[in-house]
Amino acid sequence: MKSLEEILAFNEKFVENKDYEAFITDKFPDKRMVILSCMDTRLVELLPKAMNIRNGDVKIIKTAGAVVSHPFGSVMRSIMVAIYELKADEVYVIGHHDCGMSAVSVDKMVEKMKERNVSPEIFSTLEHSGIDIEAWLRGFKDVSESVQNSVEVIKNHPLMPGDVNVHGLVIDPATGKLDVVVDGSKNK
Repeated sequence: MKSLEEILAFNEKFVENKDYEAFITDKFPDKRMVILSCMDTRLVELLPKAMNIRNGDVKIIKTAGAVVSHPFGSVMRSIMVAIYELKADEVYVIGHHDCGMSAVSVDKMVEKMKERNVSPEIFSTLEHSGIDIEAWLRGFKDVSESVQNSVEVIKNHPLMPGDVNVHGLVIDPATGKLDVVVDGSKNK
């Protein structure tokens, strides 16, 4: 059975059994927080459990490496919506040890793209359009430094209100232990 078919079969029973009732909440985060975390599969359930977060408590944004790569991209837009429209008043950037973004080889990824039939002309077109594929795909060497960089982008954004604390943490994906990189309440 294909993934979509499995999902739809499960979903039919989920709705029929009213299993959704355990998750009913509204759009406003009860703990008034927005979290930017990595999309790593190990964090799907571990991160909320490690932070004592339940459905309805926070807004969660997931990206590769918990990186804010552009100050006016969709990640920052989502953070702004969480703050200005959904009553979040704290931001947490949470990276993790053993992150795939720390091992990204742009050359190898481009080769994989070509193996999957992305033509060399596409890369040429991107380059001539001013898109630096190397910079866009590049990962990071140090997770704490990466978290700190994302915190700085958020904290220093011209539309970020000064009363919003922006914290940076690193989680161990094996144990759930959180280490503070930036305590946003001390940097006022």
